[in-house]
Amino acid sequence: MIETLKFVAFLLLKIVVITHVLLGAVAYTVWLERKLIGRMQNRWGPTRVGPFGLLQPIADGVKFILKEDMLPPGVNKPLFVLAPLLAVALGLTSLAVIPFGETVSQLGKLGALQISGFVRADGSIMDPGVGLLIILAVTSIGVYGIALAGWSSNSKYSLLGSLRASAQMVSYELSLGLSLVGVIMLSGSLSLRQIVDAQAGPFWHWNVFVGLQFIAFFIYLTAAYAETNRIPFDLPEAETELVAGYHTEYSAMKFAMFFMAEYANMFTASCVATLLFFGGWHSPLEGLVKYSLPPLLAALEPVFWFAAKIFVFIFVYIWIRGTLPRFRYDQLMAFGWKVLLPLAIANIVVTSLYVAWRTV
Repeated sequence: MIETLKFVAFLLLKIVVITHVLLGAVAYTVWLERKLIGRMQNRWGPTRVGPFGLLQPIADGVKFILKEDMLPPGVNKPLFVLAPLLAVALGLTSLAVIPFGETVSQLGKLGALQISGFVRADGSIMDPGVGLLIILAVTSIGVYGIALAGWSSNSKYSLLGSLRASAQMVSYELSLGLSLVGVIMLSGSLSLRQIVDAQAGPFWHWNVFVGLQFIAFFIYLTAAYAETNRIPFDLPEAETELVAGYHTEYSAMKFAMFFMAEYANMFTASCVATLLFFGGWHSPLEGLVKYSLPPLLAALEPVFWFAAKIFVFIFVYIWIRGTLPRFRYDQLMAFGWKVLLPLAIANIVVTSLYVAWRTV
């Protein structure tokens, strides 16, 4: 009974801590994007609220909370309210199975961090053996939030935006899922932790450098941009055509929830890319440079490398937004079905031949 209570208490603690860290990261990713895009466009970005504009996310949050929550006439109220809640809930749920550090058993005893063996002391809230499958399942359901938002808003702009988003996300979901099959074949597991463990060692052991998986990484990254509705694939929110797309009729915190879901999905895509292609929490110099750290720093080092790699992917997200123009819708769909999907299938064939050759 005591062990069960300790397990539940520690699980709730991890849920609270990881959720708050994620929401804080989402808020300050918006600040980082505004600063970087400003620099790319020869502007300053946020500077007024706090030093370097660091309090701007807090000011924006207060503004969203205090704004009037408008309810346009003719909307389907239950679905109109459910849509943003569904989008942000699914965006946060997918991060529950992502590990971002070693376990206590792998790091040794860490004094204050030492706990019962019944409770896992890694970064993830839970560690199922099919974590990758759960992420793909949860993220694929995310299209329902967008589809419900457009349909329930009683607006032609919102409906067109949600139809575009639904078609786009369903189309690119195929390429995204198929791009990961090669990594699964190389590691022989759907467990995110086992996939990372299979990449232990120097950086050339990472999957992106093994068996032509850099092609799979290119497919995954392109499909991830389309899945998260980011430039150059932000057709569902094309301001020049659809005002704001599926969230045109939303205001106050409901409007903010869609942006929270978008940035949470960006973090999910960055985490999956880090875990599957870039060695997860392993150092690029692992096995090449020998050094010893105090126990606490040794426990935090894997988290540092994991966070650093995620930061690089978030930076690339922002860089792409400030660099590339938006696709036409026909170009978007043709690229997904005529280029990415055949390339993903070809990558599976080549990877299967490589795995067969390696096991001979």
